[in-house]
Amino acid sequence: MTDTTGLGDDVQLIALDVNGTSYEVVTPARRTLVDVLRHDLRLTGTHVGCEHGICGACTVLVDGLPVRACLMFAAQAEGSRITTVEAFSDPETGELSDLQQAFTEHHGLQCGFCTPGFLTLAEGFLAEQPDATKEEIREVVAANLCRCTGYQTIVEAIDACATARRAQCAKGTEETPCN
Repeated sequence: MTDTTGLGDDVQLIALDVNGTSYEVVTPARRTLVDVLRHDLRLTGTHVGCEHGICGACTVLVDGLPVRACLMFAAQAEGSRITTVEAFSDPETGELSDLQQAFTEHHGLQCGFCTPGFLTLAEGFLAEQPDATKEEIREVVAANLCRCTGYQTIVEAIDACATARRAQCAKGTEETPCN
């Protein structure tokens, strides 16, 4: 590790690719990814819940795979492509992604605290399994905690989004990546 700031041996300069933007951050080696995202980069859509990797509120995508950002050191993410919930909607128009819209239409959120974690978990899962069944979706969402919705509406929202994406792929539209 390189002491880049004179603050001590445990401080290092890391380069991160977050939502398609490159950042350089000076951070202690043991600082978590969620803390760097929220406090250094001001991307507060990723929430901090249990800080033990159990609740899933801090889930982000690292190279397309869901990861608990509270369990990963920021330095471990160097060289990876990180996606947070902020990347899901259009930054200029505010238009929601199809998955966010499905959560809205199917009442897949109430207080909203867990929603970013569920959205990133679902996005990563659907990228890997676009033909997922409701049972498979139910099993995956059980990895995150929600105290409001009872999960059924979350499962319905993800299933509706997956169904719509499959229909778009069948039509051959270019808006949705088809596996």
